[in-house]
Amino acid sequence: MNKVFYVLLLVFLIASCKEKSDARTPEPKVEQEDITTSIYPKSITKVFDSHGGIDNWNKMQTLSFTMEKPNGKEVTTTNLKTRVEQIDTPDYTMGYDGNQLWVNEKNGKAYKGNAKFYKGLMMYFYAMPFIVGDDGIIYEEVDPLTFEGKTYPGILISYEAGVGASPDDQYIIYYDAETGQMQWLGYTVTFGKDGKSKDFHFIRYNNWQTVNDMVLPKSVDWYKYENNVPTEMRNTVEFIDVSLSEKTPDASLFIMPEGAKVIE
Repeated sequence: MNKVFYVLLLVFLIASCKEKSDARTPEPKVEQEDITTSIYPKSITKVFDSHGGIDNWNKMQTLSFTMEKPNGKEVTTTNLKTRVEQIDTPDYTMGYDGNQLWVNEKNGKAYKGNAKFYKGLMMYFYAMPFIVGDDGIIYEEVDPLTFEGKTYPGILISYEAGVGASPDDQYIIYYDAETGQMQWLGYTVTFGKDGKSKDFHFIRYNNWQTVNDMVLPKSVDWYKYENNVPTEMRNTVEFIDVSLSEKTPDASLFIMPEGAKVIE
């Protein structure tokens, strides 16, 4: 009987010590890592963060901006999730509804541009740096760019096979090493060609504005270039009436109107 009693007492004492030990041992702290930004390299994340953050950008549904052209205002409206788009000008309206690319000519004036090439082009340049947060992108560190005595670290952006209309296109984002803000874009043009190009064109991004807490271009400067480095400014493109919203755009904007031409 005494043996049974001592055994039960020992079990009770062990259990009590374990409960006290558990009570005194603090819970281990678990680091909460942002799932979205953790999929990007630190360098491009630094750039995203300096412009408002990729997580905030991903909440946005509609982007609209206007450029003054010789024939009047050109207004671009894009659904950022589906990439359907409308480009409206005094002479024509061009649209992409997700399946068909169309052009609706106005005032009896024939459209003479390359709709396939122009679709999404200016939106892509405008939405830098966030547009290079898309799926199917490969990031690599490249040699920095030095311009007028200042050096900018570079991130090469290329695409997995089959991504987009021109998967051989490449971009290089050059940014301010201290602030992380984007300063230059190097880009190649491979539309209608086979294979990658080694010929980089250059746009300077040094004039920004804040729209819905996101830092977006107010204007950009196209530069002449030589041996894959910028030399002197060629022209400036300004963006006005910029709108960035979490609200989905009106789907009717992108529907092909009666009389419009389908671009094959």
